[in-house]
Amino acid sequence: MQNFIDEIEQRSPAGIAAAIGRLIASGRLAPGDRLPTVRVLAGELGVSPATVSHAWRALSAVGLVTSRGRGGTFVQDTAPKWLPARSQSMIGAVGAVRLDLSRGTPDPQLLPKLGPALSRVSQRAVTPSYQDLPIIPELLDVLRVSWPYPVETITIVDGALDAISRSLDAVTHFGDRVIVENPSFPPFFDLLDQLGLERLPVAVDEHGIVPAGFAAALQLGPVVVLLQPRAQNPTGASMTAHRAEELARLLRMTAASADTIVIEDDHSAEISIAPDVSLGVWLPERTLHVRSFSKSHGPDLRIAALGGPAALIDPIVSRRMLGPGWTSRMLQTILHDLLTNGESMAQVSEARRIYFARQRALANALAEFGLDVVQADGINTWLPVPSERDAMVCLAASGIRVAGGSPFLANTGGPEFIRVTAGALPDDIRPVAEALFAAAHPRDGAVHPVAARWS
Repeated sequence: MQNFIDEIEQRSPAGIAAAIGRLIASGRLAPGDRLPTVRVLAGELGVSPATVSHAWRALSAVGLVTSRGRGGTFVQDTAPKWLPARSQSMIGAVGAVRLDLSRGTPDPQLLPKLGPALSRVSQRAVTPSYQDLPIIPELLDVLRVSWPYPVETITIVDGALDAISRSLDAVTHFGDRVIVENPSFPPFFDLLDQLGLERLPVAVDEHGIVPAGFAAALQLGPVVVLLQPRAQNPTGASMTAHRAEELARLLRMTAASADTIVIEDDHSAEISIAPDVSLGVWLPERTLHVRSFSKSHGPDLRIAALGGPAALIDPIVSRRMLGPGWTSRMLQTILHDLLTNGESMAQVSEARRIYFARQRALANALAEFGLDVVQADGINTWLPVPSERDAMVCLAASGIRVAGGSPFLANTGGPEFIRVTAGALPDDIRPVAEALFAAAHPRDGAVHPVAARWS
């Protein structure tokens, strides 16, 4: 008990929660340890039971503790073992929270309605031959027209990670080096680690991967460059055509990267406000471009298009025929309908506008409080904070859940961040912005008065 008392400097809900968070982070409280009861700790601290209860709810909201009813409150056990390492650290807490900005998923209300598309799809799932082309011709025609550069061949796979995983399987060997953005999408790190590939992290600015760091990493002879050209997760940065051309020029000029393959994950193509961009414009013979429709049309569709030179795509298609074979042509027909139906197209266009408006409103509101950020593209915003854990606890005490930045970073020990799913913001953004500002500029662990409206 004395550990708790000594650690708690500020006896507000956020101050108590932050202190317990530090005890858990340092290992002084281990998974499964039981916390003092609300009334006992409140008596020791000289505060009301409601204050401690509020702190416990904040810790629960960020997944640090769990309640077992009358059995008490305990430090949360580790995440399910079937999840990859970084995904374990990203797993969402299940406690009640007023506003969840942690998930990095699209707003369900902004996805196009599937009902009309389903009604237009044949009621029979018929495939005349197991050897048919894996992509239906009408969808292929639509994708070719919208592709960012003339591409030799396109196939359909089960989502962006499936495309990237299969591409890496086809072009890398154990021990090869891969340039990856820092920060980047945590499953990329897990995937590279599981394949035995060495990560070469390169910093990202508001226009994408930084050329100076990229040039240095190219000297190490990477086999692959893994990029997110638009709405980069987690930063929301979108690459300009000038930056893409500069990166392509560096690839061409560097002898050690003469055979380096570029894999691009354009996961937010339909909801990004940035112009279409790809290194394939300058390096078509060694660019694999992935276009996913999860953010724009629905994560559960599990569809992504993978395009590039036949020499790279054909082995992927061939290997896939010995596994799933193809992505359901029924799902492909649904996607084709969504991409060509006027009403569905209008719904996606409206979603793009709303996401842009939410990002702009958040950036403007943060600027009013003195926190200058570059307006992000897509659905995520990346914010620097003095302490990731303290910021998450502070926000949870205000009823707001965000994602910690550490899983997105290739290395530890540097500046700390949180990722905010701005695409899920409510209409009244100002109190959220004020809470985010308070988390980025903590004031003695207190819950900000305006932010408290979310609790």
